[in-house]
Amino acid sequence: MILILTAPDDEHADHVASKLRERDASFVRFNPAQFPREAEISLSYSTWGVTSYTLRAGEDQIDLNTLQSIWYRRPDPPAAHDEIGDDSVRDFIKQESRSFMQDLWNGLDCLWMPASPSTVRQTQYKASQLKVAGELGFELPPTLITTSEADLLDFYSRHNGNIISKLAGFSFLETVGHTFSRYTEMVTKRDIAYAQQVRHCPMIFQACVPKRVELRITVVGQQVFPAEIHSQSSNHTRLDWRRYDDYQTPYFPHELPSDIERLCVELVERLGLCYGAIDMIVTPDGRYVFLEINPNGQYLWIEEATGLPISDAICDLLITGWPVNRSVEQKYESSMGGVL
Repeated sequence: MILILTAPDDEHADHVASKLRERDASFVRFNPAQFPREAEISLSYSTWGVTSYTLRAGEDQIDLNTLQSIWYRRPDPPAAHDEIGDDSVRDFIKQESRSFMQDLWNGLDCLWMPASPSTVRQTQYKASQLKVAGELGFELPPTLITTSEADLLDFYSRHNGNIISKLAGFSFLETVGHTFSRYTEMVTKRDIAYAQQVRHCPMIFQACVPKRVELRITVVGQQVFPAEIHSQSSNHTRLDWRRYDDYQTPYFPHELPSDIERLCVELVERLGLCYGAIDMIVTPDGRYVFLEINPNGQYLWIEEATGLPISDAICDLLITGWPVNRSVEQKYESSMGGVL
C-alpha cells in the first residue's frame, strides 16, 4: 500500500495517481488537514512493544505498519474541528495534532519520498546544502551569507559589483491575505547605498555566474533527469527562470557528464533524500555550477515540456519501495518513443 500525503488541489499527485491506477497499484491519498476534524488516528502498544498504527479517513481504514512507501508531497497542516470556536484553543489543538502526527511519521518504517518530514525540513537550509555540495566536489559560486555591512561591501568590491542577492531561508511574507516571495536580483549601486540595512535580516550574496543555460536536474532514487532551461533567451528569465516566460524560454533534455550525474545522486543520498530537484548553471565555457537543491521541488512542468518520464520513475519508486537504477539510455525514453 502507498500513502500519498498532499492537498486536494495537487496536480502532481493527480498525475501520479492516474499512473498508479493504470498499474493497478494500491494507494490512498490523505491530506493531514483532515485530522482530527474528519479523520481518526489510533496508536497502540502491547506490553512487549508490538505496535498498531491505524488511520481512518472516510471509507479508508489503513494499517500504517503495512505501508511500503509514503509520498510526502504538499500536505496541509492538521486542522481543528469547526465546532471549536475559541482561537487560542484551535491553535493549541493544531499544534498538538501537528506534534502527534510528526511523532507518528517518525515511527513508520517504510520508504519516504523525498524523505521523512523532519529530513525534508532540514535539507531546505541553503547554507547546509552549499557545505555538503562543496564537500562532494561541486563547483559553487563564491557566496556570502551575512548581516554585516562591512563584509557585504568587501564582497561587492572583490567581485567588481557583479553580485546577486537572494533569500537565505525559505520563508514567505504573508500580509493582508497575500503571500509574497522574492526572486534573485542583481545588487545595484543604489542597493549598496543602503548596505547598512542588511543588519536587520540575513541575506545570501553570490558572484554572478555567466550562464549558457540553466539546468533543473530531477533525481528520483538512482535515476537522474536533467533538463535545460534556456533562461538567457528572455530578458524576463535572465536572472531567475522562476519568472517563467514559457513562450520565449525553450526547455530540452540535457545529457550530463557522468561525473556530474554521479555527484547529483550522491548529493541526494548524502542529504538523506530519495528525490531532489537540483538547480545548476552551465557556463559559456562548459562548467557546471551548483546553486541549490529543493528536496520537494515541482517537476511536472519540466516533464510536460521535455518528455522526461519523471512521473514513471516516481511510480517505480513508490511501488517497489526502494530506488530503481535504470541505464542512461532508458531514462531518456519518452512517450513519443525512441531517445530524446
